Amino acid sequence: SHSFVTPLQDDPFDHVGSILVNISKKEEGRKMLLDPKRGLLKQIIRQFDSSSLLRKKGVSGTIRNCCFEAENQLQNLLLISEFLWPALLLPVAGNKIYGEQDTSKMPLELGSALSIDREPVKDPEIRVQALEAIYLIALQEAGRRALWSVNGPRILQVGYEDEEDPKVMEAYEQIGSLLVHGSENEEPSTTTSK
Repeated sequence: SHSFVTPLQDDPFDHVGSILVNISKKEEGRKMLLDPKRGLLKQIIRQFDSSSLLRKKGVSGTIRNCCFEAENQLQNLLLISEFLWPALLLPVAGNKIYGEQDTSKMPLELGSALSIDREPVKDPEIRVQALEAIYLIALQEAGRRALWSVNGPRILQVGYEDEEDPKVMEAYEQIGSLLVHGSENEEPSTTTSK
């Protein structure tokens, strides 16, 4: 009698999502997911648009775990930045519609999404995972540059203003202090090496 609900509930990717998170907990799993020849991470990230919360969680957890490899694999992460940044920044971009002044400094895939009304990501865990992933990327100097190049800090600033969950706010603040101190640490090194 309940058979007509099963097709809806039984989304195979939902199970795959949790498997992927487990695979991405191990270093060799992350290497496999980040291998540009396989193109797996790109395919996974594209599932983030799904309306299924389980699927979104699986994707965001997998991306976050893969970002632990940012130190050695940053290039492979940034190769798919047109998919990566929207998956990481849109969930933490807050609720407001961004103006031309902000979106003109963003790639199209971010700017166009932020200049219209959008469905907020209500699950705080996904927002924390996105912020942790951004933090791991931003620990690398080239990762910070990439974040600045898509106007990421502005998105984080706006998102932080809308955020009410203390755990999520903490994750924003962690990146904030990294961006402030990170850029400070880089300046002296350029001046002293003269």
